[in-house]
Amino acid sequence: MNLLEQLKKVTVVVADSGDVDSIKELNPIDATTNPSLILQAAKLPQYQHLIDDAIAKKNGLLDDVCDQLIVNFGCEILKVIPGRISTEVDARLSYDTQASIEKGRKLICLYQAEGIKKERVLIKLAATWQGIKAAEQLEKEGISCNLTLLFSMAQAKACAEANVTLISPFVGRILDWYKHNENKDYVGADDPGVQSVTCIYNYYKSYGYSTVIMGASFRNTSEIIELAGCDLLTISPVLLTQLQQTEGQLIVKLNADNVKAKPLKDILPLDEQSFSLQHENDPMAKEKLTSGIDQFSIDQQSLEKLVTTLISQ
Repeated sequence: MNLLEQLKKVTVVVADSGDVDSIKELNPIDATTNPSLILQAAKLPQYQHLIDDAIAKKNGLLDDVCDQLIVNFGCEILKVIPGRISTEVDARLSYDTQASIEKGRKLICLYQAEGIKKERVLIKLAATWQGIKAAEQLEKEGISCNLTLLFSMAQAKACAEANVTLISPFVGRILDWYKHNENKDYVGADDPGVQSVTCIYNYYKSYGYSTVIMGASFRNTSEIIELAGCDLLTISPVLLTQLQQTEGQLIVKLNADNVKAKPLKDILPLDEQSFSLQHENDPMAKEKLTSGIDQFSIDQQSLEKLVTTLISQ
């Protein structure tokens, strides 16, 4: 049995891609997208019809066309997976709670117009304080959320306290920062991204939080192997294929049954001030959250430029 087959027995495997064809080949349960992945996929000729459909439905109105396009990709992906699709709110709204809430509602409405029930969609928001507060409200309305660009324990704690459905700690980006700033490489369990997810996993399970953890942004299969047993892992098609082509025994590293329970009353809930203080005292988390939002914003703008060009043709 290859490593991917074994991993699927202990972890929900999610495909991190906007390429429907790649997802179809690898049979994941769920899938995640972001502006960068949608931008890459939108440039492929086999998905031109999704752009044409969005332009036709929204009469060339740029913001509406881009939202419809993102939903169109999500609907295509949902045709080939049994689970849920994560669809991202425009990263430029990451520090605006109300605008994020409104965008999340809009995306759900667009999915429902295509016949997709909201239970099959996770609204992705950056794990800023404002994004977490937006997710808290959306969850109260029955809209499940995926808090992304998560790098600090403060973010993880605030998400759990807001009762969000799922968080996505970015394993590989944490590794990138430490490799660059410490000028050393890390392998196996020493990988700081792996350690971050393991710490969050143990914290959530010990206090009985309902929020689940989906490790994301992997740089190699070693990181994935070290997190076998995590609630979910979202993995690129390239790394999924490598796991599929590798034989060997997979050892489960994370198991909630092995985590000692602790009383929730011991937790002092975070407010905005304590969240900011804890998060910004972590230079890695502060830098990577900001740069991640910036990059997703740039890719969203690039997608808009691509769509603008096609609208004008």
